[in-house]
Amino acid sequence: MPEPHIAIPAEHLARLEMRFAQGRRTLLGIVGAPGSGKSTLAQSLLHAFPQQTVVVPMDGFHLANAQLHRLGRDGRKGAPDTFDARGYLALLRRIRVQGPDEVVYAPEFRREIEEPVAGAIAVTPSALLVITEGNYLLLDDEPWASVRPLLDEVWFVEPDDALRRARLVQRHVQFGRSLQQARAWVASTDEPNARRVQATRHRADHVIGETAAAPGE
Repeated sequence: MPEPHIAIPAEHLARLEMRFAQGRRTLLGIVGAPGSGKSTLAQSLLHAFPQQTVVVPMDGFHLANAQLHRLGRDGRKGAPDTFDARGYLALLRRIRVQGPDEVVYAPEFRREIEEPVAGAIAVTPSALLVITEGNYLLLDDEPWASVRPLLDEVWFVEPDDALRRARLVQRHVQFGRSLQQARAWVASTDEPNARRVQATRHRADHVIGETAAAPGE
């Protein structure tokens, strides 16, 4: 499968550079359906501004598998109510008011164990660009609706849907599901979530497309 390529518009990069020059921290949200390339875009920005940037994914706030099992939600992992949304909000608020001598530690989701790991990401006061990427940053029901006011900008990643679904199947197979199980999970869990995310597209500040990389790139 071709690797995704996301071209960041020059005006977006220039706007971020202007904020850096003014010493202003930017909290940038990146939203998209499952498999849309959110992490790819976040890593592209990290590569463009390595000294100024830290990435704090929403996925670090997945509920642990034991809690999903207790709540009877383990078959819907990835749906809005399978995250600690209020914990995520609390983290964003800490980052927004972070003091000059404070390091804020954030959790990270590890796909190899399908669990979040606490304190894996350090947000230092010197980080001028804090990127948070996830599916539900633009939902209009609480507690998710409180996320958007904490962000300076939100970019929506809109890929080719066939490529996005194929990449999801590949991801699930890579982390242990059979091809049949992967396709079933995409159809029953990922795609309903994708439709919910797509319905929030109009709330984003900017929409960024994705294309497949040309052969040899």
